[in-house]
Amino acid sequence: MGTVIAIAFVSLDGFVTDPDGSGGTPYGGWAFRHGPEAVGGDKFRLGATLDDGVMLLGRRTWQLFSGLFPTRTDDFATKMNKIPKLVASRHLTDVSGWSHSTLVDGDVVDAVRREEREVVVTGSASVVHLLQEHELIDEYRLLTFPSIVGAGERLFGPTSAPVHLTCVSSEQVGAAVLTQYRRA
Repeated sequence: MGTVIAIAFVSLDGFVTDPDGSGGTPYGGWAFRHGPEAVGGDKFRLGATLDDGVMLLGRRTWQLFSGLFPTRTDDFATKMNKIPKLVASRHLTDVSGWSHSTLVDGDVVDAVRREEREVVVTGSASVVHLLQEHELIDEYRLLTFPSIVGAGERLFGPTSAPVHLTCVSSEQVGAAVLTQYRRA
């Protein structure tokens, strides 16, 4: 199994719901209020992983991204369009709208365990939570924004046992702080 990296925009109070406002929630848009330079490009420092890895997205994240990236031609969008994408969905039947997308055939946990490339879980809190339950996430790269949202879904929920991580790096990226954690 390859390394599993979860990336997420996170509010200062730990919420991941609706950072761009596309979900129409009353508190949505909290990350994007800091401007496009705060969220655009390879803010998560994925680099070669975008060339050699695979992305795992839930239905909502895939639908959002498949409406944004296919028509873009900048360097980051080109990499996003080329990377193989696994889509975890019980509702979608067609993912041909974004190149190199494939529906996960069967169980998501099994698919991740079989994957030999690095897996980047993008957004998709429900997929992250599922992988957390099975202790499959090796690394978190979190872009934490100075916004207190007060509601929504948290990246980390209740656990049956503590999870200990090591902070690998932390750097200011525009208005946010990119922090990289690995399993201790």
